[in-house]
Parts: sequence; structure tokens; C-alpha cells
Amino acid sequence: MLARMAFLLSVPTAMVMVAATISSAPAEQHGQAVAQPEDRQRSLQYFGRIATVIEHPRCMNCHTSTDFPRQGDDGHPHIMQVRRGLHDSGTPALQCNTCHQRENSPSGVPGNEVWHLAPLRMAWEGLSTGDICRSLTDPQKGGMSYEQLIHHMAEDKLVAWAWDPGVDLSGKPRSMPPVSHSDFGQLVRDWVATGAACPS
Repeated sequence: MLARMAFLLSVPTAMVMVAATISSAPAEQHGQAVAQPEDRQRSLQYFGRIATVIEHPRCMNCHTSTDFPRQGDDGHPHIMQVRRGLHDSGTPALQCNTCHQRENSPSGVPGNEVWHLAPLRMAWEGLSTGDICRSLTDPQKGGMSYEQLIHHMAEDKLVAWAWDPGVDLSGKPRSMPPVSHSDFGQLVRDWVATGAACPS
């Protein structure tokens, strides 16, 4: 009888131990460990600073939900009536690289050899900060693993243009994101390392 009672008492204890072990094991998402709840607050703080960059006009003007790119800090439609086109790089009659060459022009035309709009599935325009965040980790939208996302945001030359945007058509220097490029890259790495938490 005593042996049976000891067994019954040990079963809940063992179940608790197994449950604790499972809950402490890091989950996997896109090949990255998802951080524990105690890291969530830090992750949200990292994304708060990341959001000041991705919601800046230098990024939002290309991540549009429209059939055209936007320009300027006010996000007005492209003055040349450029359209997105089938491959997000303009129509056959007016490709982006017709005007956008390898470097910024002193006349005010931005320059990069792969100038194009972000695909519509990666549109941020009209989304809340939380929805933008969730889109980054949604394979159906961003389509990037965490490793690819870090590379895109920290190392991609087209993204880096935001910190070297040249002058506008009036000769006035374009505004830049409020966080330096190197700090932005580190924030993205830290955000991923702490679980890539998104605000609700």
C-alpha cells in the first residue's frame, strides 16, 4: 500500500518536471531560437527603435501599397508618373534604371544600380507598427528567414542608400533615419536574438 502511494505521489512530480523541461526549451522559428518571456520586453524595445527607421520616408516610400513609388518626406506620388510594373522596377517604357543610375545625381535623382519598389507582399504603407513587425516574420509576406532579414536590413546596398540619400530636386539634403546604419543593423540582430517580439 505504501509503495502504491509513493508511486502515485511521484507521477505528478515527474509530470511537473517534464513540463518544466519542455517550457524551458527554446522554440525554433526560421532557424532561430525564440527567446524566453523574460527577453520579450527587451525585444520590444529593440523593435521600437527599429520602427523609427522602417517607418521613415526613406523606407516607406518604397514599401508602398500603391501601383507607384512615393517621394519626399511627405510621401507624394512620383512626379514622373512612374508605375510599379510587373517586376516592381517600372513599366517596359519607363524602367527605374532609366533615370536611377549607380550613384546619386547632383540634380537630385537618387542612385542605386538595383533601384526598385519592394514587392506588394512586403508593403508597409497603411499598416500599424505591430502589423509591419509581424509581416517581417511572416513567410507569406516578407519571405525571408531571420538570417536573410538581417542581411537585407544590415548589409543590403539599396537599404543602405537611406543613410546616403543625396539631395532632392531643389538641392536640399534629404532627411535620414534617426538611427545610424550600423546601429540599425545591430538593433535588428539584437531583436532577432531576443525572440523577434512584435507589439500588439
